[in-house]
Amino acid sequence: MFSDFSRRRFLQSTLAGTSMLTGGVSLAGTGDARATTGRKTDKLRLTWGFSGLILISRERGELEKRLAKDGIKVEWIGPFPNHAPTLRAVTGGTADFGFGGSTTPALAAIIAGSPLVFSQFVIYEPRTTSIIAKKNSGIKRVEDLVGKSVAVNRSGLGEFLLVAALEKHKIDRSKVNFVYLNPPDAAPALASDKVDAWSMWSPGVDIARFNLDAVDIFNEGRDLDFMIDFSSFVTHRKFAEDNPDILRAFHAALRAEGDWISKNTAEAEKIAQSRGKYSDQVTDYLTSLKRQYRFYDANDQDFLNKLQFAADWLSERKILTSKVTVRNHLSKL
Repeated sequence: MFSDFSRRRFLQSTLAGTSMLTGGVSLAGTGDARATTGRKTDKLRLTWGFSGLILISRERGELEKRLAKDGIKVEWIGPFPNHAPTLRAVTGGTADFGFGGSTTPALAAIIAGSPLVFSQFVIYEPRTTSIIAKKNSGIKRVEDLVGKSVAVNRSGLGEFLLVAALEKHKIDRSKVNFVYLNPPDAAPALASDKVDAWSMWSPGVDIARFNLDAVDIFNEGRDLDFMIDFSSFVTHRKFAEDNPDILRAFHAALRAEGDWISKNTAEAEKIAQSRGKYSDQVTDYLTSLKRQYRFYDANDQDFLNKLQFAADWLSERKILTSKVTVRNHLSKL
């Protein structure tokens, strides 16, 4: 069965061929044909890392097959350790999409002037991002973090969770030492006691919890009263304007992947484990969560209200350097 795009492309090819056979001028020159179909490229460059929806999609290969039916070839760029460098790749023109990471660094990049737009959002539940500390550290609760050092990623999920935890427990953030480290550096820092705790998302936090005999001090799903951070797919504004059909096809393929993962948790976690190289103990725990994925379009007004609340919360607490109007930074389909 042809997709809408495939039908349009077939008709344009037929018209072009007829024109050439009759000696006339082609009605569908290469640039014009792509413009009328809502795309100016046949390639989609996707960043990836060692966890989450996009990793599983890459390993399964089904996302590429779905997009190939519409004549779209996927090129994988990576791996990347976290979301921020994928945003730099998109801004710099070496990739077309971030890998579905945190909205907070995306907002920080937008505030800094990057021409990025949100095209789709994802919420997976249950949420397991946590502040953890070794059992032998003497840190049992948030109040015990006073005078201690905590590794976080700047303007990201780790930093905001620590800020939220301190605020909930009425602790001035100046009493805790924020150590800005990306995940590959934060894990060994905690292992070698160069920091006392670490604020981190899954699966990194789960691996560290088991490998370092650590415990949760503050858990996003259990202890946070509202969501401040969401998963998001971000692209360059010009790419979105030039290629709306590619965005639609990509969004549909991602939703299909999310549906499959939600229904096949054990198989999905095994796929992630094969790349993440972590223990069966971690995989069994993640499988037991039976995570579900929910998707939101960039024009979902109820969702945008929640994201705007989160952005305002982050800017008021100086995690984001200034206010930002989320609705000014969305793809239009």
